[in-house]
Amino acid sequence: MRSGIDPQANIDQAKRLIKEAVSAGAEYVQTPEMSNMVNGNRASMMAALRDEASDPMLAQFRDLARAHKIFLHAGSLAIKNGDKVANRAFVIGPDGDIMDRYDKIHLFDVDLPNGETWRESNTYTGGQEAIAVDLPWARLGLTICYDVRFPYLYRGLAQAGCGILSAPACFTRQTGEAHWSVLHRARAIENGAFMISAAQAGVHEDGRETYGHSMIIDPWGRVLAEADDQIGIIVAQIDPAKVGEVRGRIPALKHTRHPKMPETASA
Repeated sequence: MRSGIDPQANIDQAKRLIKEAVSAGAEYVQTPEMSNMVNGNRASMMAALRDEASDPMLAQFRDLARAHKIFLHAGSLAIKNGDKVANRAFVIGPDGDIMDRYDKIHLFDVDLPNGETWRESNTYTGGQEAIAVDLPWARLGLTICYDVRFPYLYRGLAQAGCGILSAPACFTRQTGEAHWSVLHRARAIENGAFMISAAQAGVHEDGRETYGHSMIIDPWGRVLAEADDQIGIIVAQIDPAKVGEVRGRIPALKHTRHPKMPETASA
């Protein structure tokens, strides 16, 4: 997607793409982080956001999941949460019910070499709990964007039985060009899991530029499908048996140890 500042325009874009994915045979559909709004102006964003009970994209996503009998994973929506915002993923079942939700744990507070500065903690509240959802084919581990840089989270989800991991994102172009693919392939390889991540792409209304390159990766690290930086869909057929096959060949999950580490060096 290339979400902008108008929630209704983003809903219309998402609905078109979801219907396109369903026409291509998709039974599980994932949208990117911040599907309902990408807006760098805090005041106008807060004025346009709604709480979970009244968010219009979530309501329409529930209707779409029910109408098309699909599992619809909203990679994340910006949800008003008091005077701050929850960056919250939702997995919706074919009956339109919310199966579970996940709030992004790691907040993107960084200073990039090109001068970009991001302080998500000024606007967003961080989550406290890792979440897994049982789909008919496999267990799905939920994460969002910056979470992909924290391997322990994915190892924990894999050890909890997740054969599919996800990190839908709104990755900056600069970090995406350097790190997106290698981080996603690493999370898939080290955990013997599918990695499925939809992404925001291109130059947005608020001026930010995101990398795109939505990816579907198999447990051996092979890229099954990859987008570019344009609006559109990718699809792939996955075989859940590949998870057990790869983990049987390289049983890294069983070999995980927690050795005593050196003390932290003084500055």
